[in-house]
Formats: sequence, C-alpha cells, structure tokens
Amino acid sequence: MSQFPLPAIMTEPLVRAALLEDLGRAGDITTDAIVPAGATARVALVARQPGVVAGLDLALQAFRLIDARIDATAERPDGSPLAPGDVIATLQGPARGLLTAERVALNFLCHLSGIASATAEIVAAVRGTRASICCTRKTMPGLRAVQKYAVRVGGGSNHRFGLDDAVLIKDNHVAIAGGIRPALERARAHVGHLVKIELEVDSLGQLAEALALGVDAVLLDNMPPPVLRQAVTMVDRRAVTEASGRITPQTAPDVAATGVDLISIGWLTHSATVLDIGLDYRG
Repeated sequence: MSQFPLPAIMTEPLVRAALLEDLGRAGDITTDAIVPAGATARVALVARQPGVVAGLDLALQAFRLIDARIDATAERPDGSPLAPGDVIATLQGPARGLLTAERVALNFLCHLSGIASATAEIVAAVRGTRASICCTRKTMPGLRAVQKYAVRVGGGSNHRFGLDDAVLIKDNHVAIAGGIRPALERARAHVGHLVKIELEVDSLGQLAEALALGVDAVLLDNMPPPVLRQAVTMVDRRAVTEASGRITPQTAPDVAATGVDLISIGWLTHSATVLDIGLDYRG
C-alpha cells in the first residue's frame, strides 16, 4: 500500500474538471430521464483481471462530488493486489449520482491501476538485483502527479517531477552547447549546490569524459546489456547509473543484471494498459 497518498487538495481539481467535461452543458440526460429522483442503489467496484489498485481516492471523489449523500466503503485500498472478482469498494446512495459519476470514477481507477500493475510486474521481474524501476516525464498533460503516484503504488520510484527539480543534460543540450564540458560548466554555474546534475551518454567514450569532469548521475541511453555492464564497471559507484531505452518486463532482468542503479521506463505512464474494473449493480 502507498505510504504517501496524495492529499485531496491536489486530486479534487482533476476529478472536478473531468466531471465538468463529462456533464457538458445539460448534465446526464440519460440517467435523469430514466432513473427516478428518489431512487437509491448499492453498487460495487469489481476487478475483472489481476493487478494492483491505484486511484481509489479519485474514484470515490467523483461519486461524492456528484452527490455528497453517496456512502462508500473501501475494501481494497491503493496498493492492494487484485484477483478477478475482488471487490475494491462498495457504494450506496442516490442512484442518479452513482450512474452519473461512474465513467469518470472508472477512468481514473482503471488508468492508474493499470500503471501500478505494470510497474509492479517489472519491479517483480528485477527483484533480487540492485535496480529500482522509475518513471520519466513522459506523462499525460495534467495527470503527472497522479500518474507518478501510481508508479509509487506499484513499487516503483519517480524520476524528475518537472524541469525545475534537477538538471538532466541530454544529447541536444550537449550539441547546442558545443560539447559535454561546456554543457556541464554552464549547468554548474547556474544551479545551486543542492541541485543534482545528470548527463545522458550513449557511448563509453562519452561516459569516460563525463566521469573525468564529474557528474552526480549518468543516463546510459539505449545501451545493450554487455555495454551496460562495462559502463557500470567504469563508473565504479562514482555516480548513480540509470539505464533507459524501450525496456520491457522481458528485457528488464538482463538490464538489471548489469548492476545499474535505476531503470527508467517512459511507457509506464504514457502507454500502460488500463486495468479492467467494472461497476456492478448489487440492488
């Protein structure tokens, strides 16, 4: 289970915006036409496939924002493992509110649980090595905080949250600066003593130059495992080593076996498959 759930003040604006988008200009005309105003119902959020729960707070916020009279009981909070048929939460209250909030609630819950589940799969694949699985800035606009939260729920860690919390010098920075040395010198002159500097390298030659100049971390981009192993040996704990480049659950064990500290994976947030979760009527 995540030890650091996001506070409601961070998540409610996202849920509110999603509900307003869905309600459009006239509200839920289908439910309002079919369901009597006084009708009540009991429903359950139910897993259709195995995985890990993430985003339950956002799902429950959707129901409560539509109708504060909806009562919810969480059965499996964020971080809980799921099997098909497991009940994640039960809800009861005004039927109109339950149906109107259903899609937005499931959109958040299925998407974030998919990220947590994919993360947990890769974390399990590299268990027993020193490597940690981390995400990147390849997040959907507006959803970075909750997507990175879902990675943590799945057992992963977070890379930069934005452009302002660390320096990451990539190949285009080096090209425009005129080389690794001027790029590093300008970065050091610009940032404070608490800001870490990481440099992306794609060859052992660039790595040797980076180590001679001194960096806090090196991003070893698209290196095959044999080259990664050489790179880790060259670094010899003088900097944090991070591997990246189209890493999957199938290839992650070989990458982790090279001894890298971090494995960064962009698709965890921008392309993870949703976890199938449904809302079942219970009476």
